[in-house]
Amino acid sequence: MMKVAVVMGSKSDYPKLEKGIELLEMFGIKVVARALSAHRTPKQLTTFLNEIENDTDVIIAAAGKAAHLPGVIASHTLIPVVGLPIKSSTMDGLDSLLSIVQMPQGIPVATVTIDSGINAALMAAQIMSIKYPNIKEQLKTYREQMEQKVLDDDKNLRG
Repeated sequence: MMKVAVVMGSKSDYPKLEKGIELLEMFGIKVVARALSAHRTPKQLTTFLNEIENDTDVIIAAAGKAAHLPGVIASHTLIPVVGLPIKSSTMDGLDSLLSIVQMPQGIPVATVTIDSGINAALMAAQIMSIKYPNIKEQLKTYREQMEQKVLDDDKNLRG
């Protein structure tokens, strides 16, 4: 089964993930979303990771501030983890970005743009496209549609 787990440190992160979740579902990928904290619910997080270990292709982990969630998840699983830094009230998300991107050797986390649930979803889909050719075709179509939109916008600007 094609499946992505989306884990956010707080339910308040969900609006940053919503469009990406919709995109994954449009590609026919099952999404399981959870709000679990690396610091406040570590036991429940570990239990959840154990439950999904054998039926999940990619994990998207979104976190702000100290943003330890993606790294903690990556340390507990071999499932690829895509880290999504969330802008918090301080440093415009740079704190989150640096926390996620600066992982120690041996525990990688693929990191995307601050607040970009779409890029996190696309990265997850690209990882899955290695195993699922139908996702690769959908990604090609998605990019072709983006290209056509830019060309249409350009044509409208030129009159």
